[in-house]
Amino acid sequence: MIIYRYDGSFDGLLTAVFDMFVRKEEPDMLVASDCALPLFCDVLYDVCPDPEKASRVWKKMRGVLSRGAASAYMAASLSDNPDYPTHAMKFARRAVLSESSIENDFSDPAVLAVVREARRVKGEAHRLLQFIRFQKACDGTYFAMIEPLFDVLPFAVNHFVDRFSDQPFIIYDRIRDYGYHYDIEDVRRIVLSSEGMHVRTGQLDSSIMDSDEMLFQSLWRGYVDAIAIKERSNPRKQRADMPVRYWKYLTEMNNPLSE
Repeated sequence: MIIYRYDGSFDGLLTAVFDMFVRKEEPDMLVASDCALPLFCDVLYDVCPDPEKASRVWKKMRGVLSRGAASAYMAASLSDNPDYPTHAMKFARRAVLSESSIENDFSDPAVLAVVREARRVKGEAHRLLQFIRFQKACDGTYFAMIEPLFDVLPFAVNHFVDRFSDQPFIIYDRIRDYGYHYDIEDVRRIVLSSEGMHVRTGQLDSSIMDSDEMLFQSLWRGYVDAIAIKERSNPRKQRADMPVRYWKYLTEMNNPLSE
């Protein structure tokens, strides 16, 4: 059994594809460096990410894939499914060797895996747009904490730049410990101190919160309560449409300021 091991990055994935051609091998598995290896392995090759190699593979794939398929492949690379990298490697290998697009060959398990994981990742990115709730700081910056299943913040940040182009904001991924700060002119990646209360709890401390923020949160909860039809309450449907993992940062689902 031939196993390739990589760092989990998109460049690492494409570099693995490049290296398999150079080494004239067809690996049985591609695994991330933090995953357990199978009990038996004849060859273990550690892939060193190389942007130049990755660029060459990606250029070839872009030439035979539609724009939608290329986007799906990039999105699917964020999947947390430990079996997916092997499918992604086999998809890329076949795409590089093909003179036409393979994206509609759903008899191929690798193609099905790309479609399935891309839907999962893009679905999470869409939920991010729905369930982010901002809090206003005293300096006028809006702050939001998130904990998405996948690293989808880069997919979502431009949406908020377009929607709130005249409002500075910070969106922070607590799980991956990074975020983006938009200052009305530029967007930059940031890392906040884990000692800050807003990082530990997802809520702005009253000392840095805008004086009207508590009032606006109270008004929002009142509005949601007013439009709710209690006779049509369906908790199971609510959990399906609004995953519980988002609730702790939703103003309408809790009231941390009153604790």
